[in-house]
Amino acid sequence: MEYLTESDINEATQAIRDRTKVEPMIGMILGSGLGSLAESVENKQAFSSKEISGWPASTVEGHEGRLVFGELEGKPVFVMQGRAHYYEGHPIAKIGLPVRVMQNMGVEIIIITNAAGAVHPEFSPGELMLIVDHINILGMAGITPLYGPNLDRFGPRFPDMSRAYDPDLLNFAREAAREGEIPVQEGVYVCLAGPSFETPADLRFLRGIGVDAVGMSTVPEVIVARHGGTRVLGISGISNKANLDGKTETTHEEVLEAGEILVPRLIDLLTRVLRKL
Repeated sequence: MEYLTESDINEATQAIRDRTKVEPMIGMILGSGLGSLAESVENKQAFSSKEISGWPASTVEGHEGRLVFGELEGKPVFVMQGRAHYYEGHPIAKIGLPVRVMQNMGVEIIIITNAAGAVHPEFSPGELMLIVDHINILGMAGITPLYGPNLDRFGPRFPDMSRAYDPDLLNFAREAAREGEIPVQEGVYVCLAGPSFETPADLRFLRGIGVDAVGMSTVPEVIVARHGGTRVLGISGISNKANLDGKTETTHEEVLEAGEILVPRLIDLLTRVLRKL
């Protein structure tokens, strides 16, 4: 199994610094159908992630694969317009490379978003869910982005994950939602390997262990972020209803369609959060 080295991280970081002078304070990773949020960035510089050596390329519709630098609400930002996933064939450690580069560039806070399927029966497509915790099923199966020699410069061999999602950032998001009258849910997210969607039995099992929303990303990135001491705000865009009875079919097209509803709400919420930082 392949793992990241300091050389991999430094080479990718330098390639980005050769293309932009922005010193980002905030990092953002945008999930399926949510990439148009990057169009809100001011004084923008953007280029394809394919230009960066070793960067895990996304092959999925709804993930543009662009890196965008500029300002949002006066804060310097590094926005990933789309991400790569483990199921696309990348070594799991490579999924953590973008977060390591953000840390190398001085990013203090990472806002990680995703499109997720509802597991909680009362959640509906088009709603936002603040992630308060996650269940790391990939990690339980031995698939971890921290595989290999520990990168001592970033963090300890055995990082604490008791507060994976920063309590203060969650409070900012709650306040922002109240002020903007933006309906939000809160819940536990689980990352599965994908790319197949879940069976009704899968969903009933996940609901039984306390899961509210399910997706195929985010958790590996959060683990790398927290290993390096970076604060995280996680937000899921609910893209489809829980198919607990097997009577409906889940498609990627419906995930992308939900993004059209979610993006304006996500922009409103995040701009309000950024003003509070």
